[in-house]
Amino acid sequence: MLLEIKDLNIQFETPHGMVQAVEGLTLQMQAGEILGLVGESGSGKSVTALSIMQLLPATAHISGEILFAPKNEHNNTDSSTGGGPLDLVKLPAATMRNIRGSRIAMIFQEPMSALNPVFRCGKQITEAIRLHQKITAAEARDQTYALFEKVKLADPARIFQAYPNQLSGGQKQRVMIAMALSCKPDLLLADEPTTALDVTVQRSILDLLIELKTSENLSMLFISHDLGVIGEIADYAGVMSEGQLVETGAVEQVLKNPQHPYTKGLVACRPSLKQKVHRLATISDFLQQPEFKTSPVSEIEIKQRRKDIYARSPILETRDLSVQYPVRRHFWGSPSRWHQALDNVSLEVFPGEIFGLAGESGCGKTTLGKVISRLHPAHDGTVWFRKLNLNVLPEASFRTVRREIQMVFQDPYASLNPRMTIGDAVLEPIAAYKLGASRRQRADKVAELLETVGLEADHARRFPRAFSGGQRQRICLARALALQPKLLVCDEIVSALDVSVQATILNLLLDLQEKFGLTLIFISHDLSIIRQMCDRVMVMNQGKVEAIGHPEALFEHPQTPYIRSLVESIPGY
Repeated sequence: MLLEIKDLNIQFETPHGMVQAVEGLTLQMQAGEILGLVGESGSGKSVTALSIMQLLPATAHISGEILFAPKNEHNNTDSSTGGGPLDLVKLPAATMRNIRGSRIAMIFQEPMSALNPVFRCGKQITEAIRLHQKITAAEARDQTYALFEKVKLADPARIFQAYPNQLSGGQKQRVMIAMALSCKPDLLLADEPTTALDVTVQRSILDLLIELKTSENLSMLFISHDLGVIGEIADYAGVMSEGQLVETGAVEQVLKNPQHPYTKGLVACRPSLKQKVHRLATISDFLQQPEFKTSPVSEIEIKQRRKDIYARSPILETRDLSVQYPVRRHFWGSPSRWHQALDNVSLEVFPGEIFGLAGESGCGKTTLGKVISRLHPAHDGTVWFRKLNLNVLPEASFRTVRREIQMVFQDPYASLNPRMTIGDAVLEPIAAYKLGASRRQRADKVAELLETVGLEADHARRFPRAFSGGQRQRICLARALALQPKLLVCDEIVSALDVSVQATILNLLLDLQEKFGLTLIFISHDLSIIRQMCDRVMVMNQGKVEAIGHPEALFEHPQTPYIRSLVESIPGY
């Protein structure tokens, strides 16, 4: 037995009393296996992993046992155990420092936060190697190059000298994996290592971890909120809800024949690439009705909706849009090399349509959304909105049009001013456009908007930090709706959310679209979400249009190698 957790209880001191984060958790893990731990945010997954590493804050109270048996007896540095398993809960801090990183390593969810932005990537790994091994700086550098090659990072010498901000999300995650493997640990803790990555990068990271398990005989505790990802990588699965373990078993059994209503909800929350439903299932649906069934959208309904939409004239048209970014400059600052972010992109969007933009990170989806919203200039081409050429429209005239085109961004916390209450954040655009005859009417409008997106009017006095990620995204939707827009650009608004919260937000968005008659441009790298939400989709590849069509036609029978690779990268495909 490599790891055994017995009756683990974790509580945190808060101003409002003790909060139970983990309750009575008991788990076992054999050497050489991958155990998947799945559940929503706040279920206790990450807290469990941090307790294994002894990285919990001082406000944490922990009881129970976490027994860890390193593979090699000479690695057991605690003589008091007599060579038996180490109880990590009771282990002295000095002893734990020798184990952390060398015997147990961790890959954190957000590599940009885990990597130090002021040090080069190579230095951060050589520092970890030399901390646990008595070798020279040159030997540590050679080991780092070898690790970069092992995790399939192209051009190790460049990555060694690069700062974290100079790498893509997938590259930063591979650097984190290299750091975790640097001292050949017995146990690797992977905390949501693929969350918010696009499907092809996610696939490459999962394939890499599976390959390392075989080549390095690696044992892994893999944490995720997505059962599809767990099904790809894990041998066994444990499902956590509100700090408790509600179901365990072989991963295939848990996925195909879930027993607990919570597990059934997690499985059903994920949109299907093969079928569109009226409303996505949520966990609360299964907790209230264990045999809950979703209602598929019929072919007749789809055909009628499309007939109604495409009988009208387009509300938005783009013609031959091109955008370039400077990637290298001369000594005096003028650009010497350009990156083509958009290359002759043309599209039409019809009133009431949900138009999807899909593709890998860096394909130009967000740039196109910003150009349409006039948050970024186009170098060539035109954007027509309600027959108005937005490229030549003076700013004073465009101010009226801006009300009608709103954008909801990927990171809701970064979109909200942390020093403003959410009531003030929603009120700000209303006041800027002088909507409402009095302060009282504007306050009533804010309360109405918050209730429309599923929050309470009393929440207006709270700050963004008091809300979860899903609640903050609802706040951003309320703010975008404050000006009664006709076109809403949604940029990856559910990419970092749990599948259950994701389903709730997507259901809400469909309700809002129907209630207000909105036209949506829905940007996502997740093709199953595009299939559920969108009437048509444009797949982008390196700034160009790969294909435009109905989701079922493009994804069920992919016509190009690029689209086929996107489809085949979906977990569980």
